[in-house]
Amino acid sequence: MSRFTRIEVALKMKETGIVPVFYSGDAELCKQIIKACYEGGIRVFEFTNRGDFASLVFAEVNKWAAKECPEMIMGVGSVIDAGTTSMYLALGANFIVSPLIDEGMAGVCNKRKVLWVPGCGSVTEIGRAHELGAEVVKIFPGEQVGGPEFVKAILGPMPWTSIMPSGGVSPDDENLLKWFKAGVHCVGMGSQLFPPDVLKNGNFSYISQKCREAMSIVQKIRN
Repeated sequence: MSRFTRIEVALKMKETGIVPVFYSGDAELCKQIIKACYEGGIRVFEFTNRGDFASLVFAEVNKWAAKECPEMIMGVGSVIDAGTTSMYLALGANFIVSPLIDEGMAGVCNKRKVLWVPGCGSVTEIGRAHELGAEVVKIFPGEQVGGPEFVKAILGPMPWTSIMPSGGVSPDDENLLKWFKAGVHCVGMGSQLFPPDVLKNGNFSYISQKCREAMSIVQKIRN
């Protein structure tokens, strides 16, 4: 059962602005990454459903996070069907992110009042996601779909839309300025926060610092 309501999750996404996106089959590495992000001020984290036995890794990591990082809102991404959604909700996922729109997933999440963030690539898809109860929509792949200009264009006729781009986002001033000036709700960020050499060397303090810097940039832009 989720520990946070969908409204709490949506508001925290907007407040922090940054949602790290990460997967590893190594539960201990995931814990180190989550802890580093937590110490950097992050409070929403997307574990991606990418590898074999990913659900078992999430189960272990989510139980650990509830004790060691109690304010961290753990969710699961790369989910594409209702069955997998139900499985992760049973393991305590607080939100579900998908690269696509699936009505079955919407139904499962809405029945449990869990935030569902579907992937969209057009005005029509965003409108359909809203009709199915999505509070926040993901544009994916963010840069290829149209980048910040796409976000700006969407918010013209649909200013109530809360958009989270994923793909093409990096923790630097220029990139974040473009996205947040365009009007995003928050951004999903993966490999740019977790360079391979950093992971290889176990330099978790680098990740904490990057999270702090990225959040500081976002606050500066908003202010």
